Amino acid sequence: MWKDMIDVNLTGVFHTAKVAIPKLIEQGEGGSMVFTSSIGGLKGIQHVAHYVSAKHGIVGLMRTMSNELAPYDIRVNTVHPTNVATIMVKNPGTYSMFVPDDPEPTEEKAVPGMIGLNSLAVPWVECDDITNAILYLTSDDGRYVTGTTMTVDAGAFTK
Repeated sequence: MWKDMIDVNLTGVFHTAKVAIPKLIEQGEGGSMVFTSSIGGLKGIQHVAHYVSAKHGIVGLMRTMSNELAPYDIRVNTVHPTNVATIMVKNPGTYSMFVPDDPEPTEEKAVPGMIGLNSLAVPWVECDDITNAILYLTSDDGRYVTGTTMTVDAGAFTK
């Protein structure tokens, strides 16, 4: 499980960037790369050390690449969501993490625990919230933003 998590969530990001970077440099117009991490890339979360380690690794990769690619006017940043309303979060396996003693975990039963992760009283953010953060970072409005970790987390990082 450890190797699979690191391979997909960290090594996969590295290989994707490695393929994109030469083309971005060759075009000579600068650019922007945004890696999706997690609040788990900024703080420890119990019982998911493999995931947290991979997501922390993405931050190190981003910070290194933001320095290496700045001379080419290529910006590199990370986005760090809390739970997002996707099938990764909205499924019985995830629900069981929030109601571990319940043999039949449901969304309704898990929501109070999910809300407890965040400072704002929401169990998750929407996909559009993450998309909008990425759009900002890749737009002209974010033209001077590089090497940063942007949280879209309903306050989960500070809690």
